Amino acid sequence: MIEPSAVVDRLRRTTETIVGEAELLERLASGRPLRIKYGVDCTAPDLHLGHAVNLWMMRQLQDLGHQVVFLLGDLTTRVGDPTGRSETRPVLTPEEIEANAQSFVEQVSIVLRTDPSAFEVRRNSEWYDGMRVAELLSLFGQVTQAQLMARDMFRERVAAGREIAVHELVYPVLQGYDSFAMQSDLTIVGSDQLFNEQLGRHFQQRLGAPPQVVITTTITPGIDGRAKQSKSLQNYVALTDTPRDKFGKLMSIPDSLVEDYARVYTELSLDTVAALGSAAATGGPPARDAKLRLAAAVVTRYHGAGTARTELESFTRTFSEGHQPTDIPEVTITSPAPTTLELLEAARPTDSRSELRRLIRQGAVTINGTRVDDPDQTVSLASDVLLKSGRRTWHRLRKA
Repeated sequence: MIEPSAVVDRLRRTTETIVGEAELLERLASGRPLRIKYGVDCTAPDLHLGHAVNLWMMRQLQDLGHQVVFLLGDLTTRVGDPTGRSETRPVLTPEEIEANAQSFVEQVSIVLRTDPSAFEVRRNSEWYDGMRVAELLSLFGQVTQAQLMARDMFRERVAAGREIAVHELVYPVLQGYDSFAMQSDLTIVGSDQLFNEQLGRHFQQRLGAPPQVVITTTITPGIDGRAKQSKSLQNYVALTDTPRDKFGKLMSIPDSLVEDYARVYTELSLDTVAALGSAAATGGPPARDAKLRLAAAVVTRYHGAGTARTELESFTRTFSEGHQPTDIPEVTITSPAPTTLELLEAARPTDSRSELRRLIRQGAVTINGTRVDDPDQTVSLASDVLLKSGRRTWHRLRKA
C-alpha cells in the first residue's frame, strides 16, 4: 500500500488547493475505497486537455483501488449552471441531454477506467425526480441568501444591473446536495466549481455525513496564451483530436506556456519540465525543440510512444524541412466553378463560414502554393488542386 502522504504528493503536481487535506489523509489510511465525485452537466461535451487534468488525477486514484462515481447532472442541466456566465443559459431538451450524456461517457473513457469496479454512473434525477416539495423546501432552508450572494458571479451580475433568475440561485444548492446523495468522499474540480462543492461539504455536515474533500486543480491558458481553453474561442486541444492535430496545436503555443503545459499535461519528470521551460525561455531553435518534446509527450500519453514518434517525424519533415505531408486527404468537388470559400467549406465542413472567411483574411489559405485572400475568387479545377488552410491542414481537391 502506498503511503497516504505519497498519494497526496503525487496529486499536488496539478493541484491548486485541497479543502480537508487531513480528512483525505485519514481516509486514504483507512484502506476503504473512496467514492470520487465527478459531476458534469449534460451540455454539449467537447472535453479538452484542461478537463483531462482532473481525469488523470482520478485515474491515478482508480489505479490505487478507488472508484469514480460519474454523476450526470441530467436534472440540473434542465436548471442551468450560471458558472462563468453573465446571462441565463438556454435549457436543453431531454433528448439533447441524453445524447450528450452518452457522448460524455465515451469521451471520459479515453482517460478513465470504466469497468464496474472502478466506475459507476449515476444521474441526479434519481433523487430529485422523486423529491417532495416539502423535502425540497427543507433543503433550501439550510442555505441562506447571504451564502449564495457570496458567490462572485452573482455579485457581479447584480452590480451590472443584470437579472438573476431564482433557478440559478437554486443551482448551487442542488449541486451541493448531490454530494450528500451520492456519498461523495472526494471531488476534483476546477476552481470555478469550488463554491458549489463547498456547499456539498455544508450539506453533508448538516445532514450527518462526513464532508467530502475538495481538490481544485491548475487551470492553464489556451493554446493562444490568453483565456482558458474553450470551444467558442477555438484555443483548445480536444481529447478526440487526432494525434496529428494534437501535435500541431501544441507546436503553436507561445514559448511562455511550455513549462506549465509540460507540468500539467504530461508525465515528464519535474526536472525535465524545468529544463524545457528554460529552453523555451531562450527562444529560437531551443524553444522549438522544447515544444517538440512537449508535443511528443502529450501524444504519447494519449496514443502511445509509437504514434508520438510517427507524428514527430511527420511534423519535422513537413514543417521544419518544408515538405508536403505524404497522406493528404482527398476531397471531391462537384461545383463547376467553385469559389475559394466553397472549396474551404467542402474541405472543412465542420467549420463555420465566418471561421473560414477569417482564415482567408488572415492569409492562411493557399491554392497550389499561391496565397488567396478573396473568398469569392473563382478557382479553376482543370487539374488536381492542393489546398492548404492554416499551418497544418492540407487537402487535395479533385473535380467530380
